[in-house]
Amino acid sequence: MASGQAVDVTSAMASIGRLARLGAIAQEFGYDYASVRQGGGPQGRGLIMTMVPDLDPRAQERAALNSARYPGAADGGALPPLPPGAVALVKARIAFDLASRLTEKQMLAVAVIGFTAVAGAAAYRFSAHATVLVIVAIVWALLMASLPVGIVVNRRYKAKQVVVLEAAGFRPVTDANGRTRYLAPGRRLPGHGGPSGGRAHLPTA
Repeated sequence: MASGQAVDVTSAMASIGRLARLGAIAQEFGYDYASVRQGGGPQGRGLIMTMVPDLDPRAQERAALNSARYPGAADGGALPPLPPGAVALVKARIAFDLASRLTEKQMLAVAVIGFTAVAGAAAYRFSAHATVLVIVAIVWALLMASLPVGIVVNRRYKAKQVVVLEAAGFRPVTDANGRTRYLAPGRRLPGHGGPSGGRAHLPTA
C-alpha cells in the first residue's frame, strides 16, 4: 500500500468477514474497497478483494495521521481503532457485489446448464438401470423446481445489504457490464478517474 498501487488481497477460505476487516483497516491508511471476485485458493474457490488508493483529501489526511501514530502497523504492530460499523459496511459492499455477479437470467441459465449436465452424465453412466434413471429424473426435477426459491433468497440477501449501504449514504450506479454497484456520494467506479498502475498481490492467512 505504501507504493500507491492497487492491492489484491486473497482469502483462500473465501471469508467475507476476514476480507471486510482487512478492508476497514486499509481505509484507515488511505485505501478503499473497489471490488471482489472469485479466484485464488484451492481450485479457485477463494475470494480476491481489490483495494485502491482513496484520493479523497479526508482519507489522505486520515492515512497520514494513522501512519504517524502507528508506524509499526505494517510489521505486525498496533493498529488504529476502527470506527463503529466500518467492518459491517465493507462486509455489506462485498456481499452485495458477490450476490450481483450474475443477473437473474444468467443465474438461471448457469444453474439449468449445470443441473442438466450433471443429470445427463448420471443418466449416461447408469443407462442400464431403470430405477437409477427414475431417481436421476426426480432429482433433476426437484433441482429445477428449486431455482425460483434460490432467486428469491438471493433477492432478499441483496436487499439486506442494500439497507446497510443506503443507511450509510451509498447510492446505486451501473458499471460498464450492466451490474449495479453501490458507491459513497461523490465516488466513482474504479477506472473512472481513479488511480491506475500496477497491483500488489497479497494472500491472507
